[in-house]
Amino acid sequence: MASDEIRLTGLTVFGRHGVFAHERENGQEFTIDLRLELSLADAAASDDVADTVHYGELAESVAAVVAGEPVNLIETLAQRIADVALGDRRVRAVEVTVHKPHAPIPLTFADVSVTLRRTRDEEVA
Repeated sequence: MASDEIRLTGLTVFGRHGVFAHERENGQEFTIDLRLELSLADAAASDDVADTVHYGELAESVAAVVAGEPVNLIETLAQRIADVALGDRRVRAVEVTVHKPHAPIPLTFADVSVTLRRTRDEEVA
């Protein structure tokens, strides 16, 4: 079975996630990276967007999650994004990285991120 990928990197969306009240009140930008594992053979043969994951629609769905209901942890946010990606039955696995470059850490740092990988077998029903 082919192991092809679709990657969406650097999707930046304003959200209100965090454990502190000021994070939820003021919000901040989060950046999302996705890597989907699926077969792209049908799409390559047909040249039809209906035979693949439409990455524009995927980006909009992920952005809606990030801009939507606040959560305390970016781990929870990453899981919700993974669930969206696995909602397309063609996706066998997804790797999600949520970057929180403006996390409330009183030190100089470049980024905080979490990465999780979920497979179809692990999908939460």
